Amino acid sequence: MATESKKRLSKIARQKVAMRASLWPDLDESRLWEREKSAGWLSVPRPMPLLLQIMDSLSKGKPVSSTYLELWCRTYDDSFVIATKHREMAYYSGFTGERAVRTWATRMHILKDLGFIDIKEGPNGPISYVLIFNPYLEVREHQQAGRVNAAFFNSLIQRTIDIGAQDLAPPPEKKLAPPPEKKVTPRRRRRRLRRERT
Repeated sequence: MATESKKRLSKIARQKVAMRASLWPDLDESRLWEREKSAGWLSVPRPMPLLLQIMDSLSKGKPVSSTYLELWCRTYDDSFVIATKHREMAYYSGFTGERAVRTWATRMHILKDLGFIDIKEGPNGPISYVLIFNPYLEVREHQQAGRVNAAFFNSLIQRTIDIGAQDLAPPPEKKLAPPPEKKVTPRRRRRRLRRERT
């Protein structure tokens, strides 16, 4: 199944390269950013733009998407950030001026309150360590509580189906194991026979 999937993806990739070459026949490929030849990449869910819009819709007029994306870009696919450079993180999140770090910290706490991240204090102050939770699962919780616009959530479901992501699929039902059978020892057998006789 996985091999078939890889074959299908490589066929699609070849088709896309052929289409690109027909549209831009004089393309200098050195101007493109190729993952295999460049450093500084990380994994990002394909529906990230939609996830960010949903986060902003939940944050009551205080957009958190740039703060969240900046955090995500500091991970090494381990969902964990050691926050040592608050001013830099605030700047990359789009906040400048005297209140930049304070505004950034406020957005961080909104993300925490919404359940997208958790924060622990440490040597760099109240925001020293950040854990990033699976955004799909947090959005699903907000949707179940009636806080996510139906159009957003339906679009997210469609996108996850398109890309084959299973994060929003309902968890498999847990099958209860049958109770273990009691061993019938000779003593128990004799007791049962006595009870049946009386």
